[in-house]
Amino acid sequence: MDGRQQGISIGDLSMQTRVNIETIRYYEKITLLPAPGRTEGRHRVYGPAHVARLTFVRRSRELGFSLDEVRSLLRLVDGGHSSCSDVQAVTLKHLEDVRRKIADLERLERTLSEVASRCQGGSVPDCPIVEALYASPERAALLEGQPGKAP
Repeated sequence: MDGRQQGISIGDLSMQTRVNIETIRYYEKITLLPAPGRTEGRHRVYGPAHVARLTFVRRSRELGFSLDEVRSLLRLVDGGHSSCSDVQAVTLKHLEDVRRKIADLERLERTLSEVASRCQGGSVPDCPIVEALYASPERAALLEGQPGKAP
C-alpha cells in the first residue's frame, strides 16, 4: 500500500449518484453525509457507504421529503432500534403533506382556469384577469366563484 486512501473522488461520487458536487459538500456540512476520508493532498475520498447513503438522500429528496424528514429517516435507519412502522409514520405524514399540496394545486388550477375563461381579449383596463389580481381577498373569492364578467 502506498499510503493513499482507497475510494472515489467527489467527482466520481457525483457522477455515480447524480448529485452535484456543491450539494454533496452541503450535505456533508449539515451532516446528512458523513465526512469522508482525505488523501495526503486533502482531497475527499468516498467509499461504498457514502454512495449508498447519498443515493438514499437523493431518492428521498426526489420523493419530496424535506431535509428534516430525510434526517429523521436516516436517524431511524442509523439507530438500529427502530421498526418499519417508525419509517412508515414519517412516510404517512409526508404523504398527508403531499395530498394537501395536491388539493391546493387543484384549487389553484380551478381558480386560474375560471379567471382565464372570462377573458374576452378586450383592453387591459377591462381585463378580468387583471381585476382578479388587484382584488381584495373577499372580492377575489366573489370573482373566482362567478362565471362571466365580475359585478
